[in-house]
This record gives sequence, structure tokens and C-alpha cells, in this order.
Amino acid sequence: MAEIEAESRGRKCSKSDVVRERLQQAGRARPGRSTPLGAIADLIGSVAGLPADLSARKKHYLKATGYGRESAR
Repeated sequence: MAEIEAESRGRKCSKSDVVRERLQQAGRARPGRSTPLGAIADLIGSVAGLPADLSARKKHYLKATGYGRESAR
């Protein structure tokens, strides 16, 4: 917070302007390891053997596999 305050005084603009500009710059940054997507980017699509429509039909596949049902004792 002190850094933003010092920058706003030095540039003679509001703290809101400084924060807004920093957020805009961060939004333009390319995804790297510092972003959540960048941290898992190498894993996306890496699981072989799963249906291509799994995310769209998850309830169907969970029901078909019996996931969540109590096992017979």
C-alpha cells in the first residue's frame, strides 16, 4: 500500500489511477508460471484414455461408473 501511495505522490495522480493501471498491465501479461493457468498449463490435455466430452457429461460418466454408490456388504 505504501508503494502505491508513494507512486501516486510521485506521479501526481490518484492511488486509484495507479491501481487501475497496474491491474490493466497485469491483465495484458502473458500467462506464465505466476498465474494459476500457467502453473497447470503443461497438464492440460495430458490424461490419455478419457472421453473428450468428460467435462460436459460428467454426471453421465459418474452414474455409468457407479461413483458415489454405497458398495454392497
